[in-house]
Amino acid sequence: MDILLKKIIEAAGIPGYESEIAKIMHAEFKKTCSEVQIDNFGNVIAKKGKGKTRIMLAAHMDEIGLMVKHITKEGFLYFIKLGGIDDRILPAQRVIVKAKKGDCLGIIGTKPPHLQKDEEKKKPLKYEDMFIDIGCKSKEDAEKKVEVGDIIIFEPNSGVLNEKLYYGKAIDDRIGCFALIKIMEKLKVNAEVYAVATTQEEVGLKGARTSAFKIDPDYAIAIDTNAAGDTPQISERESSLKLGAGVSITIIEASGRGLIVNEKMKNILIDAAKKNKIKYQIDVIEGGMTDGAIIHMNREGVPTGVLSIPTRYIHSPTGVFNIEDLYSAVELAVKAVGDLAK
Repeated sequence: MDILLKKIIEAAGIPGYESEIAKIMHAEFKKTCSEVQIDNFGNVIAKKGKGKTRIMLAAHMDEIGLMVKHITKEGFLYFIKLGGIDDRILPAQRVIVKAKKGDCLGIIGTKPPHLQKDEEKKKPLKYEDMFIDIGCKSKEDAEKKVEVGDIIIFEPNSGVLNEKLYYGKAIDDRIGCFALIKIMEKLKVNAEVYAVATTQEEVGLKGARTSAFKIDPDYAIAIDTNAAGDTPQISERESSLKLGAGVSITIIEASGRGLIVNEKMKNILIDAAKKNKIKYQIDVIEGGMTDGAIIHMNREGVPTGVLSIPTRYIHSPTGVFNIEDLYSAVELAVKAVGDLAK
């Protein structure tokens, strides 16, 4: 597995606390871009090239995560969620509290089924009924390690599942961030291209809003992940995306509540894929949005497209993707930016 990709996937960065991954992005952009800055909102903005056309590329740095809300007298932690997390995946997950005093390992606990009454078993499992066990015997003991307001990430993991299938924490959207770095390495166009590693996408597309206003692009492309449909219990009607079938070109998000891709951008992306024989898939999304949903409404409007890498188990502690789909996204973005710059 690529060392940089592993580093990016495993870095910490829940919404509003993206400084660790931001430092990595800043350092990598510095190698190939003429200007790199971290703005007031925490977005990492890199610039490359000169020309009349201004193009913005965006991928979000933040990952879903948790935050310490309360420490009980027995030394257990209650928490809140940041981002869309299915409560059913949380029990027994290993987490890391990124405390000021150092990383603290914890395990999410809940009442075991052996001790539940029949009526309890019928109720849906809610995160409010869970807690984090950090191995402490009292509140005083726990407060030597953690504080209310400390951020919590799922235990970092990454690797190769089988051949071209990779796995890891925070796949959404760290593989998009990795793609941004690779795109900027390859780009040589007569245009001002801005690569933006955005903040707080998972809680309202916030970093994309502020950075798009600052840059005021003529065109934009968001690089993200989307839900693959090639696993049991998902019908092709729900998602026909398959790992290894290429980058996904989005046509519409959230049934139109999000981005409706500009016709010009749609044609440019599809034509570039066909012309350069890049494997691609088409996605029409009923739920979910990307940074593109907020960028395209910037000022008087920005023609915006979305390229996504199909991913299994999205918004969970471990996602799975095909490395070739990631590189298809890189290749298509480079070609599309070249066409936009003409």
